[in-house]
Amino acid sequence: MAVVELTSEVVRAKAAEYDAEHALFAVEDEQVEGLPGAFSSGDFGWRDAAWVVRWYYRRYLGDYPEERRRAAEAAFGENDYEAVRSAIEGALDAPDDAGAVRRLTDLSGVDVPVAAAFLMFADPCAYVVVGEREWAVLREAGELDGRYPDPPSVDEYLTYLDACRAVADRTDCDLWSLYRALWRLYGEL
Repeated sequence: MAVVELTSEVVRAKAAEYDAEHALFAVEDEQVEGLPGAFSSGDFGWRDAAWVVRWYYRRYLGDYPEERRRAAEAAFGENDYEAVRSAIEGALDAPDDAGAVRRLTDLSGVDVPVAAAFLMFADPCAYVVVGEREWAVLREAGELDGRYPDPPSVDEYLTYLDACRAVADRTDCDLWSLYRALWRLYGEL
């Protein structure tokens, strides 16, 4: 395993590499700009919400088990649009991070990682998505203990989120940049 050092320079450089090379960056960046306003105003459609679920699994560019991806996307498709709208609004109005995650996991097809994706696209300044790749980089950098719990519980996500916020503060970067850097750094482990 490579030693990972999360400095301001490393985070900025790896996020820039992600921007230049990741196939989904342009659409992700567009959604990071547009979805927070749409989710907070309630001015979003079914496709916007379904996009977040599809993105979570498809960001692996085919490296995620197809059957699991299809099952999760189909399960999310069983939700009523009003239930999805209510869950997103409830998450944004939740008094704490745990409540925000729990509100979203009430939806079919939404586990803690997908809830974290919704939260990231609803408020990229406060939340970041979780997955095995991001967790592994933080563990190698000494920011987290233990292997990725698949899937993480709400408490495990909050531990991860706290670690991400601490790294973002220490490196003077935003969580969206940190996510992109972690994604890139995983390829170097």
